Amino acid sequence: MSTLTEHPLTEEQVMLVEAVRAFAQDKLLPQAVEIDRDRRFPVETFKEIAAMGLLGLPIPEELEGAGVDTMTSTLIIEELAKCCASTALGVAAHTSLCLWPIYTFGTEEQRRRYVPDLASGRVLGAFGLTEPNAGSDAGGTRTNAVRDGDDWVLNGTKIFITNANYAETFVVTARTDKDKPTHGGISSFILERGTPGFEIHKGDEKLGMRGSDWGELSFQDCRVPHSQMLGAEGEGFPNFMKTLDGGRVGIAALSLGIAVGAFERSRDYAKERIAFGKPIAEQQAVAFKLADMAVDIEASRHLVRGAAELRDAGKPYAREAAIAKLFCSEAAMRITHEAIQVHGGYGYTAEYHVERMYRDAKLCTIGEGTSEVQRIVISRDLLQD
Repeated sequence: MSTLTEHPLTEEQVMLVEAVRAFAQDKLLPQAVEIDRDRRFPVETFKEIAAMGLLGLPIPEELEGAGVDTMTSTLIIEELAKCCASTALGVAAHTSLCLWPIYTFGTEEQRRRYVPDLASGRVLGAFGLTEPNAGSDAGGTRTNAVRDGDDWVLNGTKIFITNANYAETFVVTARTDKDKPTHGGISSFILERGTPGFEIHKGDEKLGMRGSDWGELSFQDCRVPHSQMLGAEGEGFPNFMKTLDGGRVGIAALSLGIAVGAFERSRDYAKERIAFGKPIAEQQAVAFKLADMAVDIEASRHLVRGAAELRDAGKPYAREAAIAKLFCSEAAMRITHEAIQVHGGYGYTAEYHVERMYRDAKLCTIGEGTSEVQRIVISRDLLQD
């Protein structure tokens, strides 16, 4: 448990964290190597996670959610990621990128129709934003939607979509007015698996997070009723930017979880491994690595909790989310790199987990805005001030 006093945890938060930690240690860690090796999405595990109420974290209980705040959500994502980042990523994407925008921007009818099933985990959700030619430049969306009576007809492609092959509900973006700039020209829609003209394809093999599913979405004359538009026409860009702000806090927490998992394994290994007649933890070269890891982790915790606290208070937090996401993801890369070094040759093997954590950490510097994009967000905000 963190020693932070600036953001003290409540008794309820401590109890929930302990329960999730036990679940992650008992269920996620033993299968983490296997699902990474086999590139297998653990459907059975997500059913257990749903039963624990962890797929509807920010949603009120009356809509079958857990009704917890952002701070508590980050604590849970951190605990899951300590043992299996792939699983934590699937949970975070479902919750923050699909469920949250439907609850936040949807009509009452859309909320009643989709939120309870998503929040309870009866169905899984995904978010279709990235395209072959619109990654960091999300405003460069080329998927288009043309109005035809009471329908919109979608054509285009989305790639790198987390949970794609197992999701039933999708939030996707499309350009609805080609003559308007980014702000005002893009809208969002809710789509269901099986909609005619909407196809899902398995994604390519990837470096890390290999137990997390991803895929490609394609739309060919896909008809979507106007009632499925999420938010007002032309508000897709500002709405998905708000969605990404929240998602970045989640990725920061996920990065922190990976870092803590790698640090704890390295610390324990260093205390047990004997070299030159004593535990390697007593060798200054190794002890200093552990100290540097601890510094990065403590700083990361402050940044994650600070951003979460602002969000929970309803205050602006976009810059803080970007700072947390940038620092925590790059800190996770530093820590997992050194974790392999501490383990030596064993660190290069799958059995000791840290090589998997190193590969998983890399995605955190790319997904939901690369490190370079975070620096753009931060610098623009600083210059506006």
